[in-house]
Amino acid sequence: MRGLWQILKSTIFWSYERGTWQYDLAVVAIVAFVLLTPRSWFHDQPQVGLPVAPGLVTLISTEGATRTYRVDARILAPPTRTPELSNDLHKTLQRAVPELHGEKFEILRIESARDAQGVVTSYNVQVQR
Repeated sequence: MRGLWQILKSTIFWSYERGTWQYDLAVVAIVAFVLLTPRSWFHDQPQVGLPVAPGLVTLISTEGATRTYRVDARILAPPTRTPELSNDLHKTLQRAVPELHGEKFEILRIESARDAQGVVTSYNVQVQR
């Protein structure tokens, strides 16, 4: 029992010298973990903008399978290109709208709403399931 405790203690506190087989085995185990761990185990994504709150995404209209949502621009990162805006809006709608969570839908049209100074305040997003 004492020998097992000594092995665990040496492994946890990394007290093996370089070049020993125990050191090499520990390095191989770490590299294998890093390279072979599936990405699906880690769901950490950086939060961009404000967290999605109930009032920041609202349903404006429904026409058959087509729905139009108003998405507050504050919850999105400042877009530099249209494909990024479309992707960000798609992710935001999936997180904020329970009916779209885990569902496939297509963004048909994006219209920006601007204030008097020309700053984008929200986006009207038309989607189809």
